[in-house]
Amino acid sequence: MQQTLTTRLFDDSDRSGLDPFALFEEWYALAQEAEPNDPHAMALATADETGLPDVRMVLLNRRDARGFCFFTNFESQKGQQLTANPQAAMVMHWKSLRRQIRMRGPVEVVSPEEADEYFASRAKGSRIASATSKQSRPLASRQHMLDEVEALTKMIGDGDMPRPAHWSGFRIVPLAIEFWKDGEFRLHDRVRFTRASIDAPWTSERLYP
Repeated sequence: MQQTLTTRLFDDSDRSGLDPFALFEEWYALAQEAEPNDPHAMALATADETGLPDVRMVLLNRRDARGFCFFTNFESQKGQQLTANPQAAMVMHWKSLRRQIRMRGPVEVVSPEEADEYFASRAKGSRIASATSKQSRPLASRQHMLDEVEALTKMIGDGDMPRPAHWSGFRIVPLAIEFWKDGEFRLHDRVRFTRASIDAPWTSERLYP
C-alpha cells in the first residue's frame, strides 16, 4: 500500500479515459482498509432560505452510477433545506491516507423502494430511534427521548418497525468531483472532473494546490 500512497494521483497524459466514479471506488477501497472508524463518513453542506450554509457529518449509505446517497429525517434541518433547495456539496477526508474527495451537484429523493430496502437493513433499535426522533427540534430532556423510545419499543414488541413517512434518502448527483492527495511541501495533487449536466461527458483538469 505504501507505494500506492506515495505515487502521484495520475499522469497528465492518462486522464482522458478516467471515470471519476471508478476512481472514487479505488480510493474508497483504500479508505475501508486504512480508516479505523467510519470510512463512509462525509461532511454534507446545504443552505437555508437566506443562503446561509450549514454543514454536518453524515454517512454515505449507498452509491452507484447515478450518485451518492444518504438517508435522513426529512423533517430535520438538512431535510427541509434540501427539499427547498435541492443542491448540496460533500467532502470525504481520510486522514490516514492523506486524501480527500469533494463533490457538488443537484440532489434528488431516492425511490420509496430504495428507502424501504435500506431502512429494513438497519438494526431494529435504529429503526425505532428514527421513528421517534423529531430531529433538529428542541428536546426537553434526554430522558424524555429515551422514554419515547422505550414506549414505542414496547408497543412494537416482536413486530416489525415499518419505515416512517418522514424518513427517506437523498442522492447527490455530482456535476463536479475533485480528488485531492497530500504532497510534500504542500505541493498537493488536485484533479477536478466536471460535466455540464448529468448526461454530459466528464472533462478533467489539474489544479494548483
